[in-house]
Amino acid sequence: MNKFNYNSLDNLSLHDIESEAEFIPLMTSEDEEALNKEALPQVVPILPLKNNVLFPGVVIPITAGRDKSIQLIKDANNADKVIGVVAQKDKKIENPGIEDIYSLGTVAQILRVLKMPDGNTTIIIQGKKRFKIDSIVEEKPYIKAKIKDFIDDETDKKNKEFIATIDSIKDMAINIIKENPNIPSEASFAIKNIQSPTFLVNFVSSNMNLIIKDKQKILSIQSLKERALLCLKYMNTEYEKLALKNDIQSRVRNEMDVQQREYYLHQQMKTIQEELGGVSYEQEVEDMKKRALDKNWNKAVENHFQKELLKLQRMNPQVADYSVQRNYLDLYLDLPWNDYSEDNFDLKRSERVLNKDHYGLEEVKKRVIEYLAVLKLRKDMKSPILCLHGPPGVGKTSLGKSIANALGREYVRISLGGMRDEAEIRGHRKTYIGALPGRIIQSIKKAGKSNPVFVLDEIDKIFSGVQGDPASALLEVLDPEQNLEFYDNFLEIGYDLSKVLFIATANNLAPIYPALRDRMEIINVSGYTIEEKISITQKFLLPKQLKEHGLNKTHLKINNKVVEKIVDGYTRESGVRGLEKQVAKSVRYVAKSIAMEENYIKNPNSNDLIEILGPVKVHRDLYENNFIAGVATGLAWTAVGGEILFIESSISRGKGNLSITGNLGKIMKESATIAIEFIKANSDIIGLSNFNFEKYNIHMHVPEGSTPKDGPSAGITMLLSLISLFTQKRIKKNIAMTGEITLRGKVLPVGGIKEKILAAKRSNIKEIILSKDNEKDIKEINSKYLKGLKFYYIDKMIEVIEIALTNKNVINFKNFNL
Repeated sequence: MNKFNYNSLDNLSLHDIESEAEFIPLMTSEDEEALNKEALPQVVPILPLKNNVLFPGVVIPITAGRDKSIQLIKDANNADKVIGVVAQKDKKIENPGIEDIYSLGTVAQILRVLKMPDGNTTIIIQGKKRFKIDSIVEEKPYIKAKIKDFIDDETDKKNKEFIATIDSIKDMAINIIKENPNIPSEASFAIKNIQSPTFLVNFVSSNMNLIIKDKQKILSIQSLKERALLCLKYMNTEYEKLALKNDIQSRVRNEMDVQQREYYLHQQMKTIQEELGGVSYEQEVEDMKKRALDKNWNKAVENHFQKELLKLQRMNPQVADYSVQRNYLDLYLDLPWNDYSEDNFDLKRSERVLNKDHYGLEEVKKRVIEYLAVLKLRKDMKSPILCLHGPPGVGKTSLGKSIANALGREYVRISLGGMRDEAEIRGHRKTYIGALPGRIIQSIKKAGKSNPVFVLDEIDKIFSGVQGDPASALLEVLDPEQNLEFYDNFLEIGYDLSKVLFIATANNLAPIYPALRDRMEIINVSGYTIEEKISITQKFLLPKQLKEHGLNKTHLKINNKVVEKIVDGYTRESGVRGLEKQVAKSVRYVAKSIAMEENYIKNPNSNDLIEILGPVKVHRDLYENNFIAGVATGLAWTAVGGEILFIESSISRGKGNLSITGNLGKIMKESATIAIEFIKANSDIIGLSNFNFEKYNIHMHVPEGSTPKDGPSAGITMLLSLISLFTQKRIKKNIAMTGEITLRGKVLPVGGIKEKILAAKRSNIKEIILSKDNEKDIKEINSKYLKGLKFYYIDKMIEVIEIALTNKNVINFKNFNL
């Protein structure tokens, strides 16, 4: 091997280095045998390496920057050019001692020494043989050590397993070269030309991307076979890492290609939009930022909006989620965050507005004026949750609009009838396809203010299903303590509903979820009397219909008696919706006649109604007479108001059976059973001590069998019907009753008293029997509804006999062989 002088980089070219055959040697088996026979020097200078491990036969460049190392290289280059190369245990140590280096290293031959411009020295060295430090000879100016040979164990190089291992190393090395773009493909030829198994293992181990500890581990194994197996293990790991890295880079490259293509198309679209005068995506974002400056939202909402806006800016406008995100932000900008209408605190004006639009409904109007008065005194008052309960057509829904006009607020309404999906209230999460906010938030957006009058129509007609329970979702909406932060799934942040005046409407309170009913202030809106319906027709309905049909009051006049006839013969309701339809029909009759230039009746009387409205459609049950035994008149409440109810009983010979007909519910059947058992238990008091109940069958019937009937109100009527039947005594004329009965003989209170009273008046009833506990309900009713009626308040069932049963026998009196 030639001896080279210490030269600088300035006078040594790269061509000079590459021209030397020793720079990239491929060790043959003969070279390996010669090295093994070569004796090691007894003492060598020790050069510690920070980042590498030198293997026998392998050529590597080393840059020396430490003064000790540079001095060592100079001295060795001037001598025999032989040094001992070992790896440092910790590369961070600048001046390693004997305890900081591995004891096993490789004797190396210096091939080249280059002086670099930065002051460092680079040497090209080739590993020769492994050695082990025996003892330290000197430590200054650098370490010199006495070394001993580290000889391999005998290896059978013709062993099939060993040969397979070496072949696997070659194949794996070629695969790694293919996967690693930093290694030139020509290196594969060098691998294929290596004949020595020992050099192959050393060459591959030196060039693998391993940590110093792992390379040192390979160097330290004395068995060539074990070294080869460990090397192959590390190669497998290296290959898997490279394959995974290349796969990731390939995918990223493909994604970047797609993104670049989309970006290019986006830029083209942007240019086209600008040419057509449209708004670019960047302009949309800027417009949103400007609109956001005018919003009166709190810090939490503002931060959330800015976060979502930043997300929109980062999104590609071509992806589907872009439009979802844009619509989401548009909702935030469209909602009236903390933007309120200014209430009109002129209470006199509010009262005039309410009276102008609706006749009667005094309790509701009074409650609204009270709310406005308190709000005037205390600006931050939470809005009440009102529930208007009453039959259809009495003005519950339209009253909400009048209240909004009276308060000077916006008006919104949603119908809850038939709603089954909880998402209708709370909205869908925006990640769902076609997601929308709930009806509450949508309506607030539509109102444009955060304190509208909000009508929840038909709240009693909500149903639960597989998609949740909307009534449960309304619990948060209608709770003044919770709706400060109403959470809509689409909005993803709380919205303040505390200033919204919610008005719910219901025909029947029974189906409403108890917890929901508890949150609302129930206001009963009763039906109208005949007199009220006449006034409503003359003041509201007729002028309205004339105007809608292009007529005026000179074209048609309807007197009060005709209105009464329309109410009595063509409508069956507590409200005025059906009445308005009949008035509209009358006006259409006039409009048609005028348009066709025909003669018509300007002032119709009762007899003219058949020509205008057709035959009478409603035949009401009126009190007839008291000639028949077992027929008593009760009072019932239905969804369309009050009705009178006839209880008919008949008797025949049999075995004491009781049959009940008329499409009655379970409660009414139980009332009939209680009534007859009470009579049996108190037969002595009633005067039926000798009556043999076991010899007769009793049949009780309630007419209009196609209509389902249920409830406890008919209990006392059934009792009187049976007593009249058994005693064959007449019931007092023009008397009706309502009340629940018990086996103890008590008469319990029932509901719907006002509607029942109106039904009694319509049916010519003059006297009414009620439970004593219902007396308070009568006191709450306006005296005009009670005119012409006499009330009896009873506590015990036996009292009904004294009041309602006469001593006069019925026609066709029957003697039951008492």
